[in-house]
Order: sequence, then C-alpha cells, then structure tokens
Amino acid sequence: MKKTLGEFQDELSSSAPTPGGGTASAVALGQAAALTKMVIELTLGKEKWESGWIYAQNANNKTEEILAKAGLLADQDSDAFDLVMSSFRLPKSTDEEKTHRKKTIRQATLQAAEIPYQTACLSLDLLKLLDGLANYGNANAVSDVGVAGLLASAACKGALFNVDINLNSLPAEYGQTMRDACPKILADCSIVAREIMQSVKKRIG
Repeated sequence: MKKTLGEFQDELSSSAPTPGGGTASAVALGQAAALTKMVIELTLGKEKWESGWIYAQNANNKTEEILAKAGLLADQDSDAFDLVMSSFRLPKSTDEEKTHRKKTIRQATLQAAEIPYQTACLSLDLLKLLDGLANYGNANAVSDVGVAGLLASAACKGALFNVDINLNSLPAEYGQTMRDACPKILADCSIVAREIMQSVKKRIG
C-alpha cells in the first residue's frame, strides 16, 4: 500500500508469485470503496440531492471501514501466500519433519484462503450499499457508482477464486464454513451487481 501505482503494477506483472490475484482483488475493493466515499461526499449536504442523504449516511461508516481494511487485506494476502511458499521449503528428511511440514503447509494454506474470504465478504457488503446511491445519490456521479459496482463485483469474484484454489488443495474438513458460504456469496454478488448496473444505466438514460 506504500508503493506507487507504477511500482505495484510492475510487481504484479513480474514472474514473482506475489502480489497476485488475491492482492489485486483487495486493491480493487479499496478503489471501489474510495469511489463510493467520493459519491457520498458529493451527495451529503447538497440540497439538490437531499433524497439521497439517508443512503449516503447509511453507507458512510461502513464504506470508511472497508476502505481502511482493503489496504490491510492487500498486504495480508501477499504475506499469506509467501508463508505458504516458505512452508513448502521446510525440511522433510524425518517423519517428524514431514509431519511438521504437512501441518504447517495446511495451516498456511487455510490462512491464504481466509484472507480473500474476508475480501469477498467486504466486497459484497459494499455492493449492498450502492444501489441506493445509484438511484438517489448525486446524479452527476452515478457513473462513478457504476464503476464502484464493477470493481466491487470483480473484487468479490476474484477473491472467491483465491478462496477456492486454496481450499481445493486442503482436506475437506478444512475451511468448512467458507466452503458452505462461498456459493451464496457468489450468487448474491451477481444479483446485487446486476441490480446496480440496471439502476445506473436507467439513471444515466
């Protein structure tokens, strides 16, 4: 998060395994939250958009929370996968070392699933705040609501890819709560994102 955008993109485009898609998803969530915050600021206190104040006020605190957490998740996602990679480099000469290595790999992989799961959940939370802003917020910024919706949807779906790929390498008893929840998160994301796009297009005219 302390890198320039150019530095981040250079690292993202390199052959290094991190940062990768999970980090990019968290960054996309942060950009979506930032755009949402902008629309909130352009709506609150503007008499012309008074009908949207309630939606902006309701969205404000959660959006600030998501904006703060997204950056942390971006860093944590890369750190979590680096830990997975280092776990595979643990010694495996003895049975004890093999057992320790296997346990460490599994715990690190579970953590690597839990971070993008948080990203996906927060992305869906943000999406659920956007339709009111699309319909009643500052109309001059409705396209920005649309972009926020697209970014949040991509963040959610991208994060879920990373949850799935990590859970699929673990025994079925690991991450059961995430395994149960992910299909509904994905379905809800698609439904809410579609509603936002329809509202944005309708208001743009």
